[in-house]
Amino acid sequence: MEYLIGIQGQDFVLVAADNVAASSIIQMKHDYDKMFKLSEKILLLCVGEAGDTVQFAEYIQKNVQLYKMRNGYELSPAAAANFTRKNLADYLRSRTPYHVNLLLAGYDDSDGPGLYYMDYLSSLAKAPFAAHGYGAFLTLSILDRYYRPDLTRDEAMDLLKKCIEEVSSASISRRFHLHYLHLFNLFHL
Repeated sequence: MEYLIGIQGQDFVLVAADNVAASSIIQMKHDYDKMFKLSEKILLLCVGEAGDTVQFAEYIQKNVQLYKMRNGYELSPAAAANFTRKNLADYLRSRTPYHVNLLLAGYDDSDGPGLYYMDYLSSLAKAPFAAHGYGAFLTLSILDRYYRPDLTRDEAMDLLKKCIEEVSSASISRRFHLHYLHLFNLFHL
């Protein structure tokens, strides 16, 4: 029922998340925002257990902001992804593990755009496209078939629309938040 998707282009990352907060087959909320702005160039998308998602994402968000205040500069998307993975791994080995699946999207001045896939077992992979949730079972084949590294923004939007139509046709989710990271800007679509 919960669904995250990300598509990386040459100079942008396009991400979307559904608005449903669900547990098993019960939909608890239909206006839930699963995106957390870590910095001006980094966005974290989080799904999983209801309490874990907000608590873990806000913990990462506040620590990334603290890093900027202490050091005078922001973490790169790769550094933020590794910091997030390390914390997720530490909590996995504690008495209070977080059951969350994450996508981290960002833009770095030297490395360009980046999309990072993390699961609840704290595995981390940089990916050109990624999806989490039940909708991933339906849309990863579409992404695999139509994704190209040189996608334009409009082509990426068309690909995202195909994926959302597929998820909507299965009645998993119908409302989505969209964000677009391009160079220095984060846009809400």
